Amino acid sequence: MTVRLRITLLIVLAFLALCSVGGFALYRSAEGARQVKRVTEGVVPSAIHSVELMGQLKDVQMAALGMVSANDADTAQKLHEQLVERKAVLQKALQKQLEEADSDAQRGLVKEAAMSLENYFAAIDDTARFKLAGQQDAAEAFMAATVDQYLREQGQMIEAIQVEKRRSKDEAIGSLNAQLEHTTAALLGVGAVALLGLAAAGTMLYRQIVRPIREMELKMTEIAMSQDFSHRLPVTRMDEIGRSLTAFNAMVEKIQESSELVRRKTADIQAMLHTIPQGILTLQAGRTIHPEYSDHLTRILQEGGIAGRTLDALLFDRSDLSADARAQALAAIDACIGEDELNFSFNAHLLPQELQVRFDGGRVKVIELGWSPITAADGTVERLLLSLRDVTELRELARDAQARKEDLAMVGELLGVAADKFRQFADSSVRLLQDKRALLETAASRPDARPDALAALFRHMHTVKGNARTYGLLRIADAAHVAEQRYAALRDDPAGWDDAALQATLQAELEAVAGALQSYVRVNDGTLGRGAAPAAGDAQAVRLPRARIDALCARIGTLAQDPGCTPDHRAALQRIANALADADAAGLDEVVDGVAASLPALARDLGKESPEVVLQSGVPVAVKPQAADALRNAFMHLLRNALDHGIEPAAERAAHGKPAAGRIRIDTALDAQELEIRLADDGRGLDLDRIQARARAQGLIAEDAAPAPEDVAQLIFAPGFSTASEVTAVSGRGVGMDAVKAFVESLGGRIQLVLAGGAPRAATPFETVLRLPAHWAVAA
Repeated sequence: MTVRLRITLLIVLAFLALCSVGGFALYRSAEGARQVKRVTEGVVPSAIHSVELMGQLKDVQMAALGMVSANDADTAQKLHEQLVERKAVLQKALQKQLEEADSDAQRGLVKEAAMSLENYFAAIDDTARFKLAGQQDAAEAFMAATVDQYLREQGQMIEAIQVEKRRSKDEAIGSLNAQLEHTTAALLGVGAVALLGLAAAGTMLYRQIVRPIREMELKMTEIAMSQDFSHRLPVTRMDEIGRSLTAFNAMVEKIQESSELVRRKTADIQAMLHTIPQGILTLQAGRTIHPEYSDHLTRILQEGGIAGRTLDALLFDRSDLSADARAQALAAIDACIGEDELNFSFNAHLLPQELQVRFDGGRVKVIELGWSPITAADGTVERLLLSLRDVTELRELARDAQARKEDLAMVGELLGVAADKFRQFADSSVRLLQDKRALLETAASRPDARPDALAALFRHMHTVKGNARTYGLLRIADAAHVAEQRYAALRDDPAGWDDAALQATLQAELEAVAGALQSYVRVNDGTLGRGAAPAAGDAQAVRLPRARIDALCARIGTLAQDPGCTPDHRAALQRIANALADADAAGLDEVVDGVAASLPALARDLGKESPEVVLQSGVPVAVKPQAADALRNAFMHLLRNALDHGIEPAAERAAHGKPAAGRIRIDTALDAQELEIRLADDGRGLDLDRIQARARAQGLIAEDAAPAPEDVAQLIFAPGFSTASEVTAVSGRGVGMDAVKAFVESLGGRIQLVLAGGAPRAATPFETVLRLPAHWAVAA
């Protein structure tokens, strides 16, 4: 018989024994449950109900006595009616006792009690008739003679029922206890027989199975101690134990083969470490380097004798790693080796991935590091595997590729801007950045001038950013946005000026904008060759330096003063001088068109339709270079604000019966004193209540002040004032209209808002009116 059959037999016997004991126990338990149910649900409740009968009978007697002693007929009638109800209750209780009776004696007693109950209540009814007829003495006499007799008879019947019920209950409980004792004795006997049978079968199996396994264990221990895998265990039987011995012999043979395989793989790893073009080492406890490392590591680090040295002395001490990062990396290494693998996962982000290492002779290499844990079977990190790769040339190639990529991106952006417009933007931005440098110096040396300097810095940088976004020059716009963020923080918290490093930070951010601008200028002038060329499509354009024009005008003036010059010649020379002086004036339509060309892209960003910009003028007007530059910057803010704040999205415009695309109208008029420019859009207008509330919140007007609508409108020119609910890349910092005012006033002009009369305060149409001295403009 095989071991499997023997064990199966033991299991079957055990199962049969358990089934026998369990089946018998279940059978006896079911019998006991039925007995308990009969006692608890039948006998005991019936006995309790029989006891309750006596209490109900006493209640009836008390009610009968109350009826006889009642002071009036109505009370007696009510009590008699209650007695009728109590009779029904008693009859129902006796009927229930009859149903629950478990013997003929009980049933006979219940029936006699029912008959006695009828007699009892008949006597009560007779007593009630005497009482209701006003025969009080007769009622009391009948009550004492007849009713009490039937009451005693009924009480004796009920007591007999109670005695019979208690006897039945005691017999049922005694029977139940006897059955439980018999069940317990039977279970003990069956269990003892089953245990004896299982013990005998187990002893037999122990002798036939465990003893041979013990002998096999001793042989296996002998082989393990000697490490002689050529030994084999003798197989003397072909049951499961014999097959186990055969399997063990096969396992020893596999171990022998695996040992040979490990030896060959170790040789392969050694060969790989000698030939792989990568630096590989392992770190032990204490950050020391294991003796096994790749030969290429010595070429990367330009030295030998690496085994046993610490990683910090070999690599970190001559790298660009900061003291804090170095301390974190060393602590992370110490926290990983000898600890659970989870520690490596938690601290891997502290291990450097790339280092710049300086070697003898001043050469610097960029070394890429790769970290991996070598874990034991229990998940403990025994060592760290570190791979080093010299990526110096790759990083140089990547930097060159990135530089070319950035240049190509700038080329793409510049090709979308006309050469003359970019030159105007660059010249204007250079002047603004120069002014900003002076403002930074003023703010550093004069704390009292910081608020005004900061407002001017904000205006200039916001203008540079807006113009850069207008022309799609993203690097400049992004750098300007960073600087603008810094100015916003200083405006919100002037205590930031006390930071010792602030001046260097502000200067660095300013130079970042200047550097981005210079990169575009380099690509525009060098790569695209558009540095000094005429505007595209203007082959007839002739450019002269301003100094040359001034010299020619001076020469013409000298000729006009010649005594021999006739009045007609003098007038002609004056016209020529005026034409030369205004030769570099730019048409107002050119100034506006350059900014309007950026509105479609801005409209897409805002989710709106591109607006129509209409310039209306009685006569063509040109403006001189300085005015053109200031107006170009002013129009940039005005048009972008009109699209962002004034003109609604297409759906909102359609709901108000407006065309999907908005309309911006610019009217100009020039007389001998001034140039007037009026700008208006068909958008939602000004929300004067919101402006007034925001101005109160910012302390621009007193809480109890009630300014006129025109005065409220002018508040949008206050520095830092904005009604935008959030800051975006387009608006929200409260700088745009302040900048417009500054540009106009720099030309000696003025700006104001003119409101439409009779309009609601929440949507008041308005015109922005710019007035400049006439000498800045010429009739084209």
